[in-house]
Amino acid sequence: MREPTYFILAALQDEPRHGYAIITRVGELSQQRVALSTGTLYQALDRLARAELVEVVRDEVVNGRARRHYALTNDGHAALRAEAVRMAEAAKVVLRVRPA
Repeated sequence: MREPTYFILAALQDEPRHGYAIITRVGELSQQRVALSTGTLYQALDRLARAELVEVVRDEVVNGRARRHYALTNDGHAALRAEAVRMAEAAKVVLRVRPA
C-alpha cells in the first residue's frame, strides 16, 4: 500500500470526513510529509470506493457547495490494520539490528 493511501485510510479510521477534512487530517497524521492535492485525493477515494475500502456515507450542501463524506468500510478497517501490522513487522527487522 502506498503511503498516501495508508494515510487516507488512517484519516477515516475514527470518523467519516469530507475531502478537505481528509486532506487536513492526512497532513496531521503524516506530520506534513504527505500533502495531497484535491485531484489526487478524489482519484484515490474513487479507487478505494471501487475496492470497497471506503464508502460515501453522506452528501450535503454547505454554502452552496456539495460536500461528500467518506467512511471506512469493514474491509477498509481490515486493510488498514493489516498494513499497520505489516509495517510494524518490517520495522522490527531494522530496529532489532544493533549498529556495529
